[in-house]
Amino acid sequence: MKSYTMTEGEMKFAQLIWEKEPVLSGELVKLCEKEFAWKKSTTYTMLKKLCDKKIFQNKGAVVTARLSREEYLQSKSETFLEENFGGSLPVFLAAFMKGKALTKQQIAELKDLIENYEER
Repeated sequence: MKSYTMTEGEMKFAQLIWEKEPVLSGELVKLCEKEFAWKKSTTYTMLKKLCDKKIFQNKGAVVTARLSREEYLQSKSETFLEENFGGSLPVFLAAFMKGKALTKQQIAELKDLIENYEER
């Protein structure tokens, strides 16, 4: 999967679009003015950046996602895992869990995740 990156401001903007899509670009300008105190030009500049990154599209003045929030987070997770742990989930989990205790519920949830993955 391709790696996608967004700044903190872009991520806040993206969250707004994901929550409201499909959204008319004019309505998006109003939402951003209210939420972020942005001017129209700021909204369109930010939208163009995220369209250029192929995360969103603006066709016929209707803004929609080309990449869902879940797909974006999956891409970020895969990139993080690859860059920091050689792509190894077990190595990541060992580092993350060092010195921490799991509750029985957390252990059960992890087992369920693994079992559901194996069934696919």
